[in-house]
Amino acid sequence: MRILIPAALALFLAVGWTPLAARAANPLPMPAHGVIGVEAPQLTPQFWLDRLAHPDQVIMDRQAIATYDARVTKLDPEVYDLHDLPAKLDGKTLKSWIEHRSHWARHAFYDVHGQAVPRARLDGFVHDLALDRIPAQVNVQYGLVAHRAALRTFPTMLRVFSEPGETDIDRFQETALVPGTPVAVLHESRDGEWYFVESPRYRAWVEKKYVAIGDAREVFGYTDKAPYRVVTGASVRTVFTPEQPAVSQLQLDMGTRVPFDPDWPADQPVNGEGPDAAWVLELPVRNPDGSLGFTHALLQRNTDTQAGYLDLTRANIIRQAFKFLGERYGWGDAYDGRDCSGFVSDVYRSMGILMPRNTSAQSVSPAADRTAFGASTSRAERMRAVHSLEVGDLVYIPGHVMMVIGRLHGQPYVIHDVLGATFFGADGKLEHVKLNEVSVTPLLPMQFNRKQTFVDRMTAIVRVRPRGD
Repeated sequence: MRILIPAALALFLAVGWTPLAARAANPLPMPAHGVIGVEAPQLTPQFWLDRLAHPDQVIMDRQAIATYDARVTKLDPEVYDLHDLPAKLDGKTLKSWIEHRSHWARHAFYDVHGQAVPRARLDGFVHDLALDRIPAQVNVQYGLVAHRAALRTFPTMLRVFSEPGETDIDRFQETALVPGTPVAVLHESRDGEWYFVESPRYRAWVEKKYVAIGDAREVFGYTDKAPYRVVTGASVRTVFTPEQPAVSQLQLDMGTRVPFDPDWPADQPVNGEGPDAAWVLELPVRNPDGSLGFTHALLQRNTDTQAGYLDLTRANIIRQAFKFLGERYGWGDAYDGRDCSGFVSDVYRSMGILMPRNTSAQSVSPAADRTAFGASTSRAERMRAVHSLEVGDLVYIPGHVMMVIGRLHGQPYVIHDVLGATFFGADGKLEHVKLNEVSVTPLLPMQFNRKQTFVDRMTAIVRVRPRGD
């Protein structure tokens, strides 16, 4: 990225970045809700759109995005092309994948009641991996996810936590898969209730009841099928139907691509309801024997979807991000929501952009335009980069990502799915506000601890553009 230094930055660089200097240089309002520098008007997308020149200018067209996604799939080790799997997978390779995902450091875990999970039970989860049953050559099967499903570290839905009473961050929750996601089914748990799968962005354990097994032709034929609708709302739900419970009020998250039938007869009901005010979707279902089937379901036309992906523009980035404002934080996409990396990847997914799942992978993705920061990066270099941020840029610190939405009070603002905000108050005392939601905050006042700001902790700034070779 080319870095420019605005005149307003001179004072920051002259006095150094300290909480006192920041307040003196650019004091921010402190509303009653406690989030420094954020008032009601800033909680609307239009506030930020009004500050942009040419907000609807296309950043990458569809062909450029297709090329970018192909590059992500080819270069990024945390993005998987299921087509590349052999018909038979080496058993030792599969065992290494499972052991990489399903390990624990033998420290204590606690349940939702604050009670320590017995060591014997934790050891039992390792036993349930059934690594001894992996053959020398594994027959690869394929399937489609038929319901929003958790991907887990171990084949269990037991929620475990690092501290008693700290029940939002389930340490066995990895991520979630949306209906229609293709998976390679590679192994089965000892009790026969879970699959170890490879999805396009993650390998982990999923409950078998959510996966319908089909042949590769059926699975990939569905994911490539057109025409399709793309979910552009935070999430939508199919119409309630007692006739087809498997597809009744099914949650479809932002960026989900779903085939629909444009030629469905107008006088032919779907699951007991006329189709005139809804889209007739085609969705995968799991048959009683576990095999893949398909059925139709209705999605109201007034829900937030469109025919094809949104254009990649700064206006769409802001509008899409603000659709999540106030949503409860969901570690590993739990609570039918998402976490910080799930949030930014869903926003970009609605524009057809493919990203790795976790912050650790997103921040080092070899396909994107990336500026890295390390221990040797000076404060001045960090501040120059911060003041060159553009709308849609992703700012990474260890374990967290923020999306830039614009500039106010002479500094960048971000939207992010965050547990809380810590900053120095006007009296010089460190203040903490619990958020646990998608929130808007200024970047510069955010403190990682008493001595380090978020800017001090930055590991990377990623601009979702092709990386120059």
